[in-house]
Amino acid sequence: MRNLRVLLSEGSSLSSREIISVLGPVGHELDVMDPDRWCLARFSRWVRHVVRCPAVGQDPLGYLDAVLARLRSRHYDVLLPTHEQAYLFARLRERLPRDVGLAVADPSAFADVQSKVAFCRLLERLELPQPRFQVLDDPRQLDAWAYPYWLKAAFSTAGQGVRPVRDEGERASALAALWPAAGGLLVQAPAQGTYGQVQALFDRGRLIAAHTCVAAATGIGGSAAARLSVDHRPAREHAAMLGEALSWHGGLTLDYFWTDRGCPLYLECNPRTVEPGNAVASGVPIPQLQLDLSLGETVNGPVVTGRPGVRTHSLMGICLGAADRRGRRRDVGAELAGALARRGVYHDSSEILTPLRSDPPSALALAVVLARVLAAPRSAAQLAQRSVDAYALSPEAVQTIG
Repeated sequence: MRNLRVLLSEGSSLSSREIISVLGPVGHELDVMDPDRWCLARFSRWVRHVVRCPAVGQDPLGYLDAVLARLRSRHYDVLLPTHEQAYLFARLRERLPRDVGLAVADPSAFADVQSKVAFCRLLERLELPQPRFQVLDDPRQLDAWAYPYWLKAAFSTAGQGVRPVRDEGERASALAALWPAAGGLLVQAPAQGTYGQVQALFDRGRLIAAHTCVAAATGIGGSAAARLSVDHRPAREHAAMLGEALSWHGGLTLDYFWTDRGCPLYLECNPRTVEPGNAVASGVPIPQLQLDLSLGETVNGPVVTGRPGVRTHSLMGICLGAADRRGRRRDVGAELAGALARRGVYHDSSEILTPLRSDPPSALALAVVLARVLAAPRSAAQLAQRSVDAYALSPEAVQTIG
């Protein structure tokens, strides 16, 4: 394996930070595009440069110009989309230099999964399991739905456009926040089960790697801040079916609830690689395979799957989630005590977001976040929103891209 020069599309997301923790130690040279001077990626020994740029959600074409300028000024082997910039790169692929490796699906494939509304309809066509849903043309259609249910905007990330509705007050609040939604608004029945993900990598529709895991602890927005690798074969098979139908190229991640019947119910799709640390710890090197794919290399052999029973966690993510849910210092303190004593979700688990021993600068990012949420627990949502604003595509940005 040769060392590569890699430009990451952003450095604020947890996915980007985990990819850095995976690719940096094996010798790849990593630079990062980001509008935030103090993004999470800056606090890593493995990142050489953080290149300032416009936020992709506010100025997608300005962001692309900044990426092009960086690619012209330095030689890179791979441009690696770590979040929603993948859609921009797919739509405007012809503007990117051909001598820089990039693995993204065709725009037509993105159209079926970038929108939550389109993804539900795709699952329906493929007869893959999902909770009951309806696309709303008029808010009065909700009168036929019994509480509780979920309202979801077609385009959103990190839970920003998703609202639980349990009574009339929450219905009014959710509609005020989401209606009308660009691309549509859907109502979806709640599902019971354990939250899980299948993280898959495809070579033009052929599945080359797949990993399944469930949440052991949650962060902000219900994200999986601690994970346990599992053997959910139906989820891998469904992912393979979906990727083949789309001729997908690159990373694709499906969120689901694993029911007591041993069946996944799919909630949404992320058209990218999501937080791959648990996959790598389990033996599925998705980021490295994505680099190989970006360079046009053929990945032969059976589908790469990992071993179940591997535990990983992000102390930062868990503490942010604890602060956001109740706004109490003692909840954050309890998590810190548990981490120090290595009990509960921290027992026999590896830190994958801020690995202090191998990447000492990450201690500063962790310390700053913990100090903020201990001083003002309610600031957790603000901290998370700052990161989301740096990497998320807004509905307006999606329309600009076309």
